[in-house]
Amino acid sequence: MKKRIGSYPRVRTEGSGRAVVSQAGSVLLVETVRKSGLDQAVSAALSPWRKPRAVHDPGKVLLDVALAVALGGDCLADVGVLRAEPAVFGPVASDPTVSRLVDALAASGEKALTAIRSARAEARGRVWKLADNHAPDTGGTVTVDLDGVLVVAHSDKEDAAPTWKRTWGHHPLMAFVDHGQGGTGEPVAGLLRPGNAGSNTAADHITTTQLALAQLPKNYRRGRQTLVRTDSAGGTHDFVAWLARRGRWLSYSVGMVITDAIHQHVLRVPPSAWTPAVEADGEVRDGAWVAELTGDVLDGWPKGMRLIVRKERPHPGAQLRLTDADGMRLTCFATNTAGRPIAELELRHRLRARAEDRIRAARATGLRNLPLHRTAQNKVWLEIVQIALDLLAWMPMLALTGKARLWEPRRLRL
Repeated sequence: MKKRIGSYPRVRTEGSGRAVVSQAGSVLLVETVRKSGLDQAVSAALSPWRKPRAVHDPGKVLLDVALAVALGGDCLADVGVLRAEPAVFGPVASDPTVSRLVDALAASGEKALTAIRSARAEARGRVWKLADNHAPDTGGTVTVDLDGVLVVAHSDKEDAAPTWKRTWGHHPLMAFVDHGQGGTGEPVAGLLRPGNAGSNTAADHITTTQLALAQLPKNYRRGRQTLVRTDSAGGTHDFVAWLARRGRWLSYSVGMVITDAIHQHVLRVPPSAWTPAVEADGEVRDGAWVAELTGDVLDGWPKGMRLIVRKERPHPGAQLRLTDADGMRLTCFATNTAGRPIAELELRHRLRARAEDRIRAARATGLRNLPLHRTAQNKVWLEIVQIALDLLAWMPMLALTGKARLWEPRRLRL
């Protein structure tokens, strides 16, 4: 049974076995749209693209595609899944109407992308306020993880190029807010790049970080701590210097390449300077140690930067690298966080691996393939994917508890 409120019908469920519909579980996502106010925000943001006497609202058309992607779709035509259930999703535009909207938004370039992003930021602020104790500011810090994704192209698409893995496609740079041990994460930025874009391009990291920070609610941008984490692709002078200039409210934890200078300093670290590494449960990690490097190895880097190195015994059969020393596997990262034990900081940086879970979820939610031909069109698609991932992250924050908050998209769909 339904009552039309806002962009989508209000559905009431009953257990009599009558009026059974498919995709009934998606009511959770529709309710998330309603609770977050995303339908109203997107509708207002895309009002300039609504033509006179148009039947379908551009905001709802875009959200319908995002809902289809959240349900497992990977192209615009998959909105047909929603069209089959008007009692749940209301009127759904035809495939040609959807395509024309995407083309119109793509033709507007950054204007349309900015409008969509502003609507997402508005809804995000409302969700974090509603989530209260489940808001992603563990320990008073919001953590933003940056990571690149390789998207293989199976046809000749604009800006598709050879990748560093010898595939062919695109190399988007993504940013995710980490929800910590009690949740998953949500996307806050996506920068579409050619397949041959450099992994350590500082300008791209700066742009993506700016987009990510703009997505944070206003009360989280200042007065609270924000941590930016990256792998060694972010360990460039320009990017670290840009982060260091942001002020005390922004801290960083950036992976670093083991250079010859770092390698030589590690060899000179006395045994007494090594501290046992720790695990998330606080237990000491057997066979792993951390130490802080000082001296001229920090020359040329921003003031206040700390360089922390980790050495560990490799797993049996693991192949060592030229930068490893004395049979130990070496990794290194830089941070400007002061007043905390280096073992704790190293554990915090290591938890950046959770970004790989977010990448896996994104691949399962529309990022396995960029379905459109033009780059401008695929930029709109990337925003649609992020809306879908937003909904899949916000729904557990608002409606689920316990281990269910950790479920990834595929399990949620099942």
